[in-house]
Amino acid sequence: MQENTDTTRQEKPSTARRRREKAHRERTILDAALNLFVAKGFHKTSANEIANAAEVSVGTVYFYFKNKEALLIRLTEEISYELRKLVGSEFTNSDGTLDGFRRAGISFFKDFCIPHPEKVTLLFREAVGHSQAVEKARKKGFTQLTEDVRKAILFMAENMGRPLTDPDSADVLAVSIVGIYERVAYNYLFWKEEEADILKVGEDAVTFLVAGVDRFLKP
Repeated sequence: MQENTDTTRQEKPSTARRRREKAHRERTILDAALNLFVAKGFHKTSANEIANAAEVSVGTVYFYFKNKEALLIRLTEEISYELRKLVGSEFTNSDGTLDGFRRAGISFFKDFCIPHPEKVTLLFREAVGHSQAVEKARKKGFTQLTEDVRKAILFMAENMGRPLTDPDSADVLAVSIVGIYERVAYNYLFWKEEEADILKVGEDAVTFLVAGVDRFLKP
């Protein structure tokens, strides 16, 4: 009688438990590193501090991650993915109108900057100026987000029956929009001494950006 392959291939309870425990320890270490990198800075944070915050041994930290840079790369990759999932998807799913493009633009401030200031800090401050590997992770996320914006501009131009005055402008506009997002967030979250209304700042910035895009569309 042939043995039931579904039964034999089913993961043992003990194996599943070990896998969950491993994933939990890894997540705990990542969360501890994120909080410390944001609070103290990447260079001023030690592996011992990360281990203490995660309530594991230093050896456990190094078992999961080769060094602090590996932690920073992993966090940068995760946050970049989350940024694109939150904001890039808004542009991808926009309705092809200027108002829809505006709503998608505001999502960067409303859905990312306000709820996740610690992730903004790591991505825009702590992950900047390190190794090529860290910069590669940042570049990948921002390149993908820029492409989402570029496609949204082209879709909007087609949907509205208002082609771009220059087809190549979509790329420049997308790069400019993502760059302005980063600079506005950095200025008002890190440089301004007084607290700012980030949503209001975001709405003003997006209004400016949408007006700029509109000027590149034929009447």
